[in-house]
Formats: sequence, C-alpha cells, structure tokens
Amino acid sequence: MLGERYLDRDLEKSKKVLIAYSSRQFFQSTKGVIEMTKKLIQANRRQLLIGAGASAAGTIVAPALSRSARAQSKAITVVTWGGSYAEAMKKHWITPFIKKTGINVLVADGPDLAKLKAQSIMGTSEWDVVDAPGAMAVSGTKQGFWAPLDRNIIKSDNLTLPIAEDRAGLYFYAGGIAFNPKTHPAGKHPTNFKDFFDTNAFPGRRALRNRISEMLELALIADGVPPKQLYPLDVERGFRKLDAIKPFVAKWVEQTPQTIMLLQTGEGDFSYTYSNRAKVAKESNISIDFSLQQVIFGAAYFTVPKASMNKAEAMQFIAFTLQPDRQAALMDEMGIIPNNQQAIPLMSAASREWLPDMKGPNSAIVDDEWWADNFDKLQTRFKQWLLI
Repeated sequence: MLGERYLDRDLEKSKKVLIAYSSRQFFQSTKGVIEMTKKLIQANRRQLLIGAGASAAGTIVAPALSRSARAQSKAITVVTWGGSYAEAMKKHWITPFIKKTGINVLVADGPDLAKLKAQSIMGTSEWDVVDAPGAMAVSGTKQGFWAPLDRNIIKSDNLTLPIAEDRAGLYFYAGGIAFNPKTHPAGKHPTNFKDFFDTNAFPGRRALRNRISEMLELALIADGVPPKQLYPLDVERGFRKLDAIKPFVAKWVEQTPQTIMLLQTGEGDFSYTYSNRAKVAKESNISIDFSLQQVIFGAAYFTVPKASMNKAEAMQFIAFTLQPDRQAALMDEMGIIPNNQQAIPLMSAASREWLPDMKGPNSAIVDDEWWADNFDKLQTRFKQWLLI
C-alpha cells in the first residue's frame, strides 16, 4: 500500500512536469494538444486508483482519471468555470445529487473545445458533462462532439429553451449597463444602449468586452436596429458604430470581474457587465447599480461528450439540475435567469428583482447558431481592430 502511494505521488509529479512542458511546446497546434492528451492518458492508465470518493461529499477537483477507473467507481466529471459559480454549483446541484443517487461527481475547471477535440480523436474523454456557453455548445454540435441526450430522462417540460438533440439549456445571463450611483445619480447615467453610445449627453469613460459577440449586438442596437430584428448581423454597420465609441473606452475587458472593478476604482464610469455580477457586488456593499431597461441575453448549456463512458449517469445529473427547486436554489444565489420557468416563483423576491424581462421589446437574445458560423473570423478582425 505504501508503494502504491509513492507511485501515485511520483505519477502526479510526472504529470505536472508533462503538462508544463506541453504548455510550452505543444499548444501551438491541434497536433500538440493531441500528443499531450496521449501522454496524459498513458500516465492515467498506469495510475492506481486509491478511491473515487476522495472527499466526504464526493466533490473534488478532478484529476485526469482513466475511463475505466471512473466507470468502475460510478463517478462523473463535470467541467465548469470555477470561482463562486462552481462553489454554488457544488452546494446546490452536486452535493444533493450525490446524496440522492450515490453517484460521485468530480469537478474540473476550464471547458475547452481544442482539448475536447483531442479527446474526441483519441476516443476517450476526461469529462462527462461540459458546461458550455452558447457559441461553444453550438460549435461542438457542428463538429460532432456531443452525444444525443436521452429524452426519456431529460425533459423539456416548462423550459424556456427546449432541450435540443445534444444540449440542454441551463440558464440565461443578461449583459447591460452598470454605474456608480454615488457619482452618477438618476439622470446622469445611461439606461439603454443608445444612451451608452451618446458621449455628449453622458460624458465619461466606458468599459466594454474584448470579444466581438455581444459587442456587435450592443453597437447595432445603439445605432437603431430593433433588438428583435438583429440577425443576421450587419457587421459593417456594427463596426462603424464601434468606431464612434472607441475613443471613449477606457478598457476593453478580458476578465469579467474587471467590469465591476473599474467602477470601484473610478477608472471607468459606465461598464458593460452582467446583472448577476452587479447583484453580488451590490450585496457586498459596493456602490453599484445596473439598468434593467435594456440587456442582451445569452444562454449556457450542459452537454455530454460522445466519448464519455458514463453517459447514463451524466444524463441523470443534467435532468437533476433542471428540476425547478434545483434551478431556483442556484439561480437565487447567483442572480441569473433559470431555464425552468417553474423555478422563478421559488426564488426570493430580492433575487427576482434582478431578473430582466426576456419578452420585453427592448432586449435581444444572442443567436448562438449565427455566432457558431461567424465567431472565429469576426473575433480575429475585432482583435486587429482593437490594435489600430
């Protein structure tokens, strides 16, 4: 037994060295990702499994366990986005699911299509459930990465976004305008996207995202395109409108927490951020407000890789997370819009105040299908535009 533990320790050290080396040498190409995956899988197959239920609750940060080890231990791995969101997911979804089913759930950080592609080519998958934002989910569909969902287990009852063949909508997030009410009280801050682009009526430094999705929609709505008639996007018109706001943007934000931080530090006056981020900040006694008059909605999905060895358990987990009480519990804490309509009345009145009206005429819903075909080329153009 002692020898086995030393073997595990040495294997973990070797894997860390391999990952660091691979990051420097291989990640420049898909071939490099595949080679790294091969080496990790070979190491994992030599590893001795000491116990899948490594914590009392059954939730641990998942190493790259072999397919057979996870299948034998009746454990699934969910890859998600870390931070407070992952902690809320463990609290409201994962731990109750383990208690109800006895199926262990491991948690990994950082969904990545390039890595998933390498795993798909190898015919193996470290992940059983992937937490994928809209464009990633639909892109994975187009590339054939996802397994069909079992409609006998996962139902579309009362869902705003019905179950697709290979992806299940979890929730909707809402992007819009945040500001500091102490420095910009009523009448001194924009409440819609046209106002946001009006630097004469509302002077101040703006903060926007450094990705083209949502920014192009924002610009087009500000330029007068009806929110419900955005697609297909008029790309040239959108870039012309972005040209107009560009001199007034203090920061093109990469990491979402910066959208709040810039308001805190006074480096920005008006920021494009998300209602749930503003809610959490305000509850932490930060001077911030968020306009619900006009927002851009996006969707997040759960998917199951075709190469998963635990598809049945993965389907059970997804179905569990779509139950009204489970949706309400997580969304209530995070301040985001549940896909299950029956969850909304179960949320607290304070949280419901942060939920914009998805049916309102002033707001838009991101068309994931359109972005799946256009994101890569437009993001490249946008990055080049930012450097000019």
